[in-house]
Amino acid sequence: MAAGRSGTDAADVPPLRTRRPFLVAHLKAWHGVRSVVHTMSRANQWDVAGAQRWLKSHARKATLDAMARYAIISDRALGVAMRDIQALARQIGRDHTLAADLWKTGVYEARLLAAYVDDPRQVTAAQMDRWCRDFDNWGVCDTVCFALFDRTPHAWAKVSAWAGRRAEYEKRAAFALLWGLTVHDKEAGDAPFLEGLQLIRRAADDDRHFVKKAVNMALRATGKRNAVLHAAALDLAGGLAASGSAAATWVGKDALRELSSAGVRRRVTARAKRGA
Repeated sequence: MAAGRSGTDAADVPPLRTRRPFLVAHLKAWHGVRSVVHTMSRANQWDVAGAQRWLKSHARKATLDAMARYAIISDRALGVAMRDIQALARQIGRDHTLAADLWKTGVYEARLLAAYVDDPRQVTAAQMDRWCRDFDNWGVCDTVCFALFDRTPHAWAKVSAWAGRRAEYEKRAAFALLWGLTVHDKEAGDAPFLEGLQLIRRAADDDRHFVKKAVNMALRATGKRNAVLHAAALDLAGGLAASGSAAATWVGKDALRELSSAGVRRRVTARAKRGA
């Protein structure tokens, strides 16, 4: 299997601190639009041609230029702001068939829209594998995993399956999905997340930029879920930090920095008290 398709060297990728505003915008969209779309049915009959016309009419060169600066490399991007994609998703509501048609276009914004309007109850394991193989940048990968795939009944199985993939964005998808589950799977106990930490341990020495970033995010997110997982994540982070592997050391030290912070410790303690 090919080893990733980013087309971007690690040296060309902005550090996380400079990408944070862009990532925050994505996070707000992931958290916000799903609850809106979930309650809506389609008020109008949209087709893929109409959705594409709408997207093209909202494309801006400044938005397209910003995407390149944040290492979203796609020769099929239009330059549509996330807030506009979010607005269109509200208009459309749930539409599994339209989502499939949007995905087939290969257009970056159409694929983001597909993630927002698809119905997780109708998403099959085979569809998840097909879309995962199509991931060609972190924006599509993370949005699909965090806004759609982590709400399907197949999510946990795909974390395990994709963690062993070779292609860069397919492997990233496993840990983006695990990260999403730490936030959105309110019913899961600690056991699947503890198993996820073992997947993180095995993947932490992958030095490819978009893999190690997702591994790091999944470790930090798992450690913030509750007191038990916080202790386990801290233990893992400490071991990785002392591992001798450059990639694993970075993952561990960066996670230790956040998980050891007073703010995270306070939140975890407060959550434990509320649950007592």
